[in-house]
Parts: sequence; C-alpha cells; structure tokens
Amino acid sequence: MAYDQGRTPLFDALKRYIADDVLPMHVPGHKQGRGLPEFQRFVGKPVLAMDLTCLPDLDNICNPRGVLAEAEALAAQAYGAEHAYFLVNGTTAGIQTLMMAVCRPGEEIIIPRNAHKSAMGGLVLSGARPVYIEPEMNREFGISMGITPERVEKAIRLHPRAKAVFVVYPNYYGTACDLEGIVRVAHSHKIPVIVDEAHGAHFHFHPDLPPSAMECGADLVAASAHKLTGSMTQSSLLLMQGRLVDHRRVKAALNLTQTTSPSYVLLASLDVARKQMALHGRKLLDRTLALAQELRQEVKKLPGLVLLGENVEGLPGCQAVDPTKVTINVQRLGITGYEAEKILRRQFHLQVELSDLYNIILLVTIGDDRRTIARAKGALRGLVASRRRHNLVRYCPPLPDIPPVGVLPREAFYGEKRRVPLEEAAGEISAETITAYPPGIPLVCAGEYLTREVLDYIQVLKAEHAELQGAEDPELKEIQVLKKVSALASVQEEQEQAGTQAKMMYNS
Repeated sequence: MAYDQGRTPLFDALKRYIADDVLPMHVPGHKQGRGLPEFQRFVGKPVLAMDLTCLPDLDNICNPRGVLAEAEALAAQAYGAEHAYFLVNGTTAGIQTLMMAVCRPGEEIIIPRNAHKSAMGGLVLSGARPVYIEPEMNREFGISMGITPERVEKAIRLHPRAKAVFVVYPNYYGTACDLEGIVRVAHSHKIPVIVDEAHGAHFHFHPDLPPSAMECGADLVAASAHKLTGSMTQSSLLLMQGRLVDHRRVKAALNLTQTTSPSYVLLASLDVARKQMALHGRKLLDRTLALAQELRQEVKKLPGLVLLGENVEGLPGCQAVDPTKVTINVQRLGITGYEAEKILRRQFHLQVELSDLYNIILLVTIGDDRRTIARAKGALRGLVASRRRHNLVRYCPPLPDIPPVGVLPREAFYGEKRRVPLEEAAGEISAETITAYPPGIPLVCAGEYLTREVLDYIQVLKAEHAELQGAEDPELKEIQVLKKVSALASVQEEQEQAGTQAKMMYNS
C-alpha cells in the first residue's frame, strides 16, 4: 500500500487539538505551559502546548490504531521496512527491545565486543548469554572497526543454537562493515540479524552513502533518527522486516521498555523529520555531502592532521566510510584528542562530537551550511597554528584476550557485590563492565573473571590517561566484584566443554 509521504498525521492532530482550544483537565500538570511560565517564556508557547499525553485524538503508543499508527506506517515505507515503531526512550530502548524479542534467558546471541553499553543492558534484561566476536582494529587511529562475515560464520559453527547475530553498523567513527555479507551468512543458518544503526539513519536517503541496514537485509534495526535526520534528541525508530522474528513479540517486548507517557513533542518531530527526508532527503544530503567533502579537503591540507577515509576503506571490517563523520587523528600535533577538544571549545567555540586519545570527530549534518563549515575550517586552522607539530606516540598495546565467563551478565547485575582495590582483583568476577576509549571495546564485561592480563592492561591505559568508562569509581582505584557466586562450577564446566568443542571444530 502506497502512502502519501507529504502527510504528517500525528503532527497535524496535535495542531488541531491546540487550535480547538480544548480545556485540558488532564496531565501534564503545567497545562500547556501555563503552570511553568519562566520556561514557557524561553521555549515558546507552541512547544509546551504540544506537550500532551495519550488522548483519543492523539492515539496511544502502547497500541496505536489512529494517527500514530499512520505515522509509523509512513515511516516504515520511507525507510524501506515492513514495520516501524516510534521510540521516545532513544535507540537504547530499541536495542534492548530487540534483544528481549530474540532471546530468552540462557539463550546465546552472537555480538561484537565493541557493542554500545545499551547492548550490555539488553543482555541483563533478556538474560541472554553473549558469544563475543572481536572486531577488526585499526592501529593508526586506535579504533575498532567492524566484524567480518568470516568471523560470524565461525561463531555460528561453534554456537549453532545462537538465536541472533547483533551488528553495529556503522560504528561511531563512521566505518561500515560488510553487513550484506553478514546477513547472507546468518540467514543461511536461519538466524536473524539485529542492527544498532544509531549512526546510520540517513543512509537510506542517498546512493552515495553506504546502504542502510534494511537495504542490506537486516531483520531488526534500531536507528537514531535524532542523530542525523533531524528529529529531536531521544527520538528514534525501530524498524523490522522478514519472517525470522514475530513482529508481535517485538511489540510485546517494546511495551516493556517503552514509556506509557511519551513526549508528543518528540513523536511529532519524528513525523516531520520523516516527511522531510522522504520528500527532500536526497537534495538535503547532496548539500550535506558537498559540505562534508569541503571540510574533509581542508583537513587534508592541514599539516599534523590525518583524516580517516579512503585509507581504511576495503580493509577487513570496513567496507565503506560515512563521509559526514569527519574523524581526525591529531597525534602529530603533539596533543591528544581530549586536549584538541578543549582547545577547540575554549579558544574557537567549536564543540566536537567525540574525542579520544588519538582523534576528534566533527559531524556534518543536514543542519549545516557554508557558514558553519567556514567556522569549522577556521577553527581547525587555528588549532594547527597553535601547535608546534611533532609526532606523539601513544602506547596502545594489543588488547588482552577476552576473559572467561563466570556468570551471565544478568546474574552479575543482580548478584551481591563488594568493592576491592583494582590491584587485588585478579581472580574475582567483575560486577562492572570496563571499556577503554580508544578503541571502545570492553576489557572486561560484567560476569567475567578479572585476569591479571586485563588488570595490567588497565594500569597501562591509566598511565596513558586514556578514558576508562563503566566503573562507579571514576578513578578506577577500586572495582566492584561479586561477593558470592552460586552454581559457578556448572557455568565453568559449560565454558570448558564449549572450549573443548571449539578447539575440536577449529582443528577439523
């Protein structure tokens, strides 16, 4: 069925409600802004007038049948999906929903080690058993890229009962793996592919960008519409196609994670952003890609800056690079990415998207124009001029082996915990997930043993002032471990048996 992509059914219903001058004897309590005058004066009356709740004319997010159902059908068509669901809890809620939809407690899911922390939450909520795959690494930029079809095939052979393959596409730095190849491998085993497409919601709308996850044949996708297609922060989409997963189960899982009091301001922004991309996305992205190319050319001219782009395309784990993610290695300026971020913000009033030990990312979107790009170019020129260049070698040793699993992430989350000094934690089961940036890969996940190798690696990164996230102690002098663990022997026995089977299969 074809839909008129020029319609905005949800946004129109909100405008009608406001125009009808309805007396709101319902929540929210600010009553369309009258109860919050200071905030209303700053943001304007229309925004707060739109901040409504589930009403007969506005549909219900838990069981949409009216204008919200129509808006979601329009989004499904625009993004090339069979089903679409609006999310106002961010892509985090979408990822956790998808993991709950495909896995029951104890069932296996194949997942890259550099998955976003929302996926770690999905493991806790679903009770799934992770089967980790190491992504490919790029040493020059100190970043992880993607997983390969070959590694997915090997993981499925070793874990034929896995219920899904989870893929990050693209990653934060804009590298896109061979998702089509991964989908072919997984589907040949009748295993669905679920995708974290937080940074690729714009792919579907321009042929010069990597193909979208839906176009690659993925079954379930969580896409951050707010990041690159114009909707408001925290608004995202859950997209679905195929018959490997029951859409009713997805909706049931979504109703567990989705709020029953959605922001209609966010929902309306999704409706309008979808219309804009469906009707004008190609033109908007033509301009965006031209501006991104202009900025990238400037970076190439500046001494001391190294641009991520064609130099990594075609390498394992990277089939293409999203040009709107301008990833710049600043090591040759003699500073870290963290320092570059501070200089750009304090001296040039430019805020980057991300910084790490090596790099900064500048994001070019449909909201940019020649003026913003000119300012960005000037700021980068100022950054380079302020530095006396020299090579700065940061020590980034090879990642340690993935530690053995003691308990599932869900058991680690709910288990009794205690704090121990980091240097005394060898042999304990971690109750926290510690991730190093770069490269954005967990060194230890909740439920895994803290090996001496991992602890030594953490100390090296601390000495290099790398960012270590996940621990309650911001200085990571202490770490939370499990106080007591029941039935460990059986879990360890399973791990040993799985390891023996793996070796036998590899050898064969």
